[in-house]
Amino acid sequence: MIEAILHGIILAFGLIVPLGVQNVFVFNQGALQPTFVRALPVVVTAGFCDTLLIVAAVSGVSLLVLTFAWLENVVFSIGIVFLLYIGFVLWKSDAMSTKVDGVRFSTKKQILFAASVSLLNPHAILDTIGVIGSSSLNYAGDVRIAFTLTTIVVSWLWFIGLATAGRYFGKLDSTGKLMALLNKVSALVVWGVAVYMAIKLAGNIG
Repeated sequence: MIEAILHGIILAFGLIVPLGVQNVFVFNQGALQPTFVRALPVVVTAGFCDTLLIVAAVSGVSLLVLTFAWLENVVFSIGIVFLLYIGFVLWKSDAMSTKVDGVRFSTKKQILFAASVSLLNPHAILDTIGVIGSSSLNYAGDVRIAFTLTTIVVSWLWFIGLATAGRYFGKLDSTGKLMALLNKVSALVVWGVAVYMAIKLAGNIG
């Protein structure tokens, strides 16, 4: 049991810590929102989506994405469109006005964007299937459940910590200049992933 829990912790951190669109967006919202509570929608959505992906991977449901090539291409296409749009919104965001009224990143937009960068990111899906899904096959019964729950808990704790770190970062930025720069960097990261996905999609179709 302990081995499975430690295995789950290592794998979860290995997948979630590297800089990616999801992490950038959670940190960004933690920094932009006037209070931590206002950033909870993105934290809860990201955590719920990761939980869904992990459970699907362990149960084998997400293998459908790998089984049907056309389904993978559809996910890629939708994901590219969403990422391009998210990048545009981030690039155009006025950091100071967003921190004051939260209009640009309302609860609805936080949920929509967090869900899209989590569930419409083929690499996140494939990583979850390939690493967590396949690793879970080494365990059975209660041990597999412990492994699964461990990866889920690590995921939630990471997003909470990321939003909290973003919140402190936002407090240090009284002028809004750092947040404006963070928005631009976030947009570039999002667009970079979109371009990479587009190249990958073109290779699949070709």
